[in-house]
This record gives sequence, structure tokens and C-alpha cells, in this order.
Amino acid sequence: MDCVFCKIASGEIPSTKVYEDDVCVAFKDLEPQAPVHVLLIPRTHIASAADITPENSAIVAHIFEVAAKIAKEQGLEGWRIVSNVGKDGGQTVMHLHFHLLGGRSMAWPPG
Repeated sequence: MDCVFCKIASGEIPSTKVYEDDVCVAFKDLEPQAPVHVLLIPRTHIASAADITPENSAIVAHIFEVAAKIAKEQGLEGWRIVSNVGKDGGQTVMHLHFHLLGGRSMAWPPG
């Protein structure tokens, strides 16, 4: 499979990791949109949130636990977690991933 996030998860492509375990990897975004911008990805290839099933949903729950741990370690009092789904939803890499954003006011709309 020619998936950049699968290659990052396997270590084939380097990244600035902030966390990893058997289930997921978290690393700094190359184009941060906030002072803290971490991507969290499952090691298992899941295309997007539209492909979450009863069989793989425990992976997503674990990723959210890791996100909370990272936010606490980063000293974030408030933060945002976002997952774009599909091309029309702004997803550019077709591997489930969550953006953890913080370190500034996360007013809506962003800007």
C-alpha cells in the first residue's frame, strides 16, 4: 500500500513523534495550525472516520485516550481534536487521523 501515514507508522518515513505504542502513533504536523498541532494515527490502516466499525472502534477510543494524555503533557487547558472525512471534508491523506490543536484560543470559526 502506498500510504504515507502507514509508512510513518512503520518508521519507513521519519517524523517527530510525541507518542507511540502498539496501536497508534502521534507526531508533530509539518504545517502546524496552532502552537501545538499533533497528528494521531492508528497503526492499522483505516481510510477515514466513515470506516469506523464495531470491530475497529476500540482503536479510536484508545487514540482519544492518548490525545488527552498528550494534551495534559503539553499543558493545554483547552484544545480541539478534528478529523476530516473524505475529499469534500478536507481529508488529504486517506488514512484515519486526528488533529490535536491547542496552545491558542480555538474560537470558531478558526482564524
